[in-house]
Amino acid sequence: MRAMKSLIGDAVLAVLITLTGIVGTLGADHWTATAHRPIDGVGLVLVAATGLVLVLRRRQPVVTLLVAAALTSTYLVLGFTYGPVLLALMIAVYTLARHRPPATSVPTAFAALVVLLVHIFTSATAVPGLLGVIPGSAWVVVPFAVGSVVRLQREAASRARAEVLRQRVDDERLRIAQEVHDVVGHGLAAIKMQADVALHVLPKKPEQAEVSLAAISRTSSDALEELRATLAVVRRTASPGPTPGVARLDDLRKRMIEAGVQVQLVTTGRPRELPAAVDLTGYRILQESLTNVLRHSGDKRAEVTVDYATDALVITVTNPLTGSPDDSGGLGIPGMRRRVASLGGEFTAGPTGDGRFEVQARLPIEGHP
Repeated sequence: MRAMKSLIGDAVLAVLITLTGIVGTLGADHWTATAHRPIDGVGLVLVAATGLVLVLRRRQPVVTLLVAAALTSTYLVLGFTYGPVLLALMIAVYTLARHRPPATSVPTAFAALVVLLVHIFTSATAVPGLLGVIPGSAWVVVPFAVGSVVRLQREAASRARAEVLRQRVDDERLRIAQEVHDVVGHGLAAIKMQADVALHVLPKKPEQAEVSLAAISRTSSDALEELRATLAVVRRTASPGPTPGVARLDDLRKRMIEAGVQVQLVTTGRPRELPAAVDLTGYRILQESLTNVLRHSGDKRAEVTVDYATDALVITVTNPLTGSPDDSGGLGIPGMRRRVASLGGEFTAGPTGDGRFEVQARLPIEGHP
């Protein structure tokens, strides 16, 4: 369809240039005072053919220019007056420089220029000798330069668009990697803790081991649902599961309690529907922070405060400092910091003066879909 539109556009342009060339040539022949061969049927046929060849200008720019140059040169060698016939040649030169690389366009344009300049040394009406070369060359050099500049600008714009697209793809890959890290990391940490408990109590209290195994089953099911929802963007055929959000904080709290972390939850402000980006980021920060407590804290206790402020969601997670948080060198705290920064929020994580470790994130609500 696009090729057909281009062909129709070129055909319309060729007809317009042909009509302009015929009418303009007749006028130029009438008003030109210099001695020249009066326009006749041969001259009009050459003008018309030079204009009509433009119908192939984008499909065959090399052939179009060479044919136009040969027809124009023949017209001038026969002694006809300068006129609109040169307009078709200039369009052919421009098209070649615009749509073909220099390796093709430069030698073709040079060949066309040589053919065009033949009339300077054979026609009595042309400026004689080398004095005619400079103005004669302008009919090729100027449109070639314009076409080359346009091509370079279009290529630069195309590269810029490709770079933006590549950056978006990279950002999306990083986002998915972060999501997978949070889902899988949280689930495996909870499963490992329950598995350790089950192995410890299995010889003496098999009924307690059964409780731990049931918790492992629930945790793995929840993690798989979240993972399917996360990868639904990549696998379009996948049916998305429940979307993680702050509203599911109770489910997260229950899983952490089953894994052995006592979570005290305090909610302030008026709970309300949050923008999707803020809701997901808030949930992931809570998930990652509590997972770090499970992995690295010897005292499995955490206090969580979720504050629905007027213009922001403020999340604070604190726990007794008994180990080095997120010392695995993974995506934990740096990943949380990147998430918050991408929303224009504020993030802090580190020890407090009272022997506790605190993670706090302020996520602005305004300006997010």
